[in-house]
Amino acid sequence: MTDAVHPRAKSAGRSRAFGAFEWLLAMRYLRSRRREGIVSVIAGISFAGIMLGVATLIIVMSVMNGFRTELLSRILGVNGHMFVQGVGTNITDYDTIAARIAKVPGVVSVAPLVDGQVMVQSARNAGGALVRGMREADLKNLSIVSESVTAGSLDGLDEGGVAVGSRLAMNLGLTVGDNITLLSPKGAITPFGTAPKVGSFPIRAIFELGMSEYDASFVFMSLDEARAFFRTYEGVSALEIRLANPDRVNDFVKPVSVAAGPCCTATTWQQRNESFFSALQVERNVMFLILTLILIVASLNIISGLVMLVKDKGRDIAVLRTMGATRGAVMRAFFISGASIGVAGTLAGFALGLVFCLNIETLRQWLSELSGTELFSPEVYFLSRMPAEVDASEVTAVVLMALFLSFAATLYPAWRAASLDPVEALRYE
Repeated sequence: MTDAVHPRAKSAGRSRAFGAFEWLLAMRYLRSRRREGIVSVIAGISFAGIMLGVATLIIVMSVMNGFRTELLSRILGVNGHMFVQGVGTNITDYDTIAARIAKVPGVVSVAPLVDGQVMVQSARNAGGALVRGMREADLKNLSIVSESVTAGSLDGLDEGGVAVGSRLAMNLGLTVGDNITLLSPKGAITPFGTAPKVGSFPIRAIFELGMSEYDASFVFMSLDEARAFFRTYEGVSALEIRLANPDRVNDFVKPVSVAAGPCCTATTWQQRNESFFSALQVERNVMFLILTLILIVASLNIISGLVMLVKDKGRDIAVLRTMGATRGAVMRAFFISGASIGVAGTLAGFALGLVFCLNIETLRQWLSELSGTELFSPEVYFLSRMPAEVDASEVTAVVLMALFLSFAATLYPAWRAASLDPVEALRYE
């Protein structure tokens, strides 16, 4: 007859994964003592490195996401999603072509426009600008412009006058009601060559889009005045098309081209800004790889700290092994010690990164006042405020990567501690 074994005896003989003993031992080794002070210092450095690495990755990726989103919203808000232009000439029958394009499913609006480069001049200063002629109703439909008027009004723009960007008006020293002088090289042809076209227009409105490049260079006028000024006669430079889903703009190239006819060609916002957004994507990927090195260095600190801890605690590990502690228990105890640093650093970096992103503009202004310098110049970065857009999937990826590196860094020191031979460790004690 087989002897019965009490259930408690069975459970006592088994080693429960991550039990109270292993947590107690791991936390005991993480606490600072005078003799093992250097181990605690390395643990603190590892914690700080992981925290800063996670926070920096979250902040940088969020800022670059916000930067791209802000630029994209302003570029598409002003320029539209697609453009239809004539092949080698202006589009004359634009109302008919616009009506056909508007029937394409997914097209929200079609607006004719005339644009051209000009010199702008006032009694105070002179410079270059881009003039865009549009119907008053079409311009008011551009919410990014109509909702950004800081002085004057767009009402009555079809009757004459222009709307200018705030930085352009400031550079020229002009305000609403003043006249601005425009000079175009597309003037009348004379026996002595082409005479420049010069016109003076009253400023009806001043807008501020929040993108310095546009605020310093854009001038809107009525479509009829622009056709007369740039001598396009009965034609227009292009048809501006807006779609319900600009991310699917490539799907509309063929149907819009068919609707426009063989005399026109269609281009997308992605084609016009391909090099710009490609550069942003490359910069974003490179920054991610560079900042990931911070996490790798912090993980190496965890390895060095645990290796020193194993070497310092060799005698204690041998005594525990002779008292019945299994290799698995010792390995799990040291795994908990290293993983605790990684988890704590990751969570602290996650919280620090989110707090920084949610208050980034306030912090930027405070740092600018403290240092006396402009940390985010609109002339350099095109935007008047620092944006930050937290992407949940990217933040999750950063946190998981930090946890993986931290756990992976603890495996070798924990295995080394579990593989320690008690006889060899106590031979010279």
